[in-house]
Amino acid sequence: MTRNISVEGLDQIPIERQRIELVERKCLGHPDSLADGIAESISRALSRSYFEECGSVLHHNTDQGEVVAGESIPKFGGGRITKPIYFLISGRATKTFNGVNIPADAIAVEAARTYIRKILPTLNMERDVIVDCRMGNGSTDLQDVFRSCEGKIPRANDTSFGVGHAPFSEAESIVKGVSAYLDDTLRPKYPVIGQDCKIMCLRDGDAITLTVAMAFVDRYCSGITEYIEQKNVLTEQIAAVAQRFTNRKINVAINTADDLDCGSVFLTVSGTSAEMGDDGSVGRGNRANGLITPNRPMSMEATSGKNPINHIGKIYNLLATRIAQDCIAEIDGIEEMYVRILSQIGHPIDEPHVASAQILTKPGTTVRSIQPDIEGIIDGWMDEITTITEKVIRGELSTF
Repeated sequence: MTRNISVEGLDQIPIERQRIELVERKCLGHPDSLADGIAESISRALSRSYFEECGSVLHHNTDQGEVVAGESIPKFGGGRITKPIYFLISGRATKTFNGVNIPADAIAVEAARTYIRKILPTLNMERDVIVDCRMGNGSTDLQDVFRSCEGKIPRANDTSFGVGHAPFSEAESIVKGVSAYLDDTLRPKYPVIGQDCKIMCLRDGDAITLTVAMAFVDRYCSGITEYIEQKNVLTEQIAAVAQRFTNRKINVAINTADDLDCGSVFLTVSGTSAEMGDDGSVGRGNRANGLITPNRPMSMEATSGKNPINHIGKIYNLLATRIAQDCIAEIDGIEEMYVRILSQIGHPIDEPHVASAQILTKPGTTVRSIQPDIEGIIDGWMDEITTITEKVIRGELSTF
């Protein structure tokens, strides 16, 4: 099979030598990330149930969902939520197959509640949460495209594209590293850290500033003095882990909107701002690589919740990132790489309209010298494209 693969050199300033770089990540308890996580957990639950009941994954897209903020009265030592957080599940799912009714709505509600309980363990699931499922049936023409690919390479459900890049810059690595450190190391030691954190990185030349919005959980903080002490400790801890990724100077600022004189601080009952005024939507936060990177090409697709069989908005974004990462790992001489993959609706997903690789080479390396290796990696991934689906259903690939 001959695929339309394009490999070309780029004439631009590498990211590390650009003066200004911005990188953002919305952590798991941020309202937008909650919406993404719920959408993806529902898609995975439906995929598993469809396969168990019907022998194959049926058509669905749960990439439409909203988090509507509740209301709360946080206070040091423990406050309360006065209006529940409302989670709206929408999108489309197959609810009957060969005369068999499939409880897709019930599966979705259970998956959503399980995910919310995991991410926000301080929430009272009986009192503080409303999960409302309004999923419809799938579009007939898209269901036809989906069914026609059974037993074959799936056919694209849309004319769309995915993008990816590698390697991560120092700023990007810092943001991902700090996020993981918060979740895996700091929060178990300091339960006052809520799951709703947003990390914004500015690199201005060789000076890096991390602005962190961090929800504090009120029951784990006795008063304003302890709040200040905890914030100072966490500032030092974050700066130390961030410094592992760079020799550049790093400054960390947490909760810069605090007005300590007035006692106005980022204090929450549950660890998320969704309890007190911040709404969330699927696809409004992190891209498929877990970051928001305005210095890089990005897709505006909501990756989370899309079906993992033939939805290009999910598959090609994940695939483009993996291709770029593999090329960087396996081929010497690449400084930066950008991958863009475009589909045409109804065409097999392993035959993209174009798979474009744009590269910045290191001194002494030419594009022509490494082009065959890049084409080989892209071709190899196209041959194995359905493994992306398998990894997504097993939860081995993050979509946000």
